[in-house]
Amino acid sequence: MFKDKNFNYAVFGNPIDHSKSPAIHNFFSNQTGVFHTYGSINVPLNKFSSIILDFFKHNGKGANITAPFKQEAYCISHELTERAKIAQSVNTLKKTDKGYILGDNTDGIGLLSDLIRLDFIKKKYSVLILGAGGAARGILFPLLSFGCSIFIMNRTLSNTKKLIKQFNRYGKINIFNKDILKYKIFDLIINATSQSLEEENSIIDLSLISSNTCIYDMNYKKNKKSFLNTFVHVKSTKFSNGIGMLVFQAAHSFELWHNVFPETDKIINILKAE
Repeated sequence: MFKDKNFNYAVFGNPIDHSKSPAIHNFFSNQTGVFHTYGSINVPLNKFSSIILDFFKHNGKGANITAPFKQEAYCISHELTERAKIAQSVNTLKKTDKGYILGDNTDGIGLLSDLIRLDFIKKKYSVLILGAGGAARGILFPLLSFGCSIFIMNRTLSNTKKLIKQFNRYGKINIFNKDILKYKIFDLIINATSQSLEEENSIIDLSLISSNTCIYDMNYKKNKKSFLNTFVHVKSTKFSNGIGMLVFQAAHSFELWHNVFPETDKIINILKAE
């Protein structure tokens, strides 16, 4: 499949048409002067392993992995970075000089980098994360290592308990329950679900929010029913979608491949303007 392809880096997912990764990585290549040709591959749901291994057998040097293949990417990696081992999820692959496939997860460090850029996070912040799926798993270790106290709000209690069991050795992480409403105001609320959350308004009590609460949606698609619009008329005035996280996770991938960390502000502003 990849024998005659003229790119050696790519993003793999299903669907993939919406991906901004090619534009971001080609921007980084032009900015840094690092030769880096980057494409996108829509992968059939049952073909990921064979297609990604064929890519690395031919031209492939590095890959980004998006939904729904991050767990499979974790399984096919020959070696793993520490943060990928902890997340048990991989969004970045690199073919090493020895021919091995190295798996990394730059989602969490990408989110943390953007939160720092926005001044949305400080050590010992109390953080509410909505969702207990793969997106939440990818971001927890950097946030806990930074020193935040994490609460997980999720409809399925069993998934929440599994997540807390996996990560409680790395810091303070607890299940959100309604008793917290009596005394808790969160410094930061992060939407780590893929849905609009409009139907979940009832579980987000406005007493959790103050004028200093920061609201961050890891999604970046524009949508009138988006998570951020849930809070437009609420007291909080600090909002951001996930464009910055998208750029920073790409920048950390670029650094893994090329040992160069690109400048991020310009491409963030370009994508926000779009």
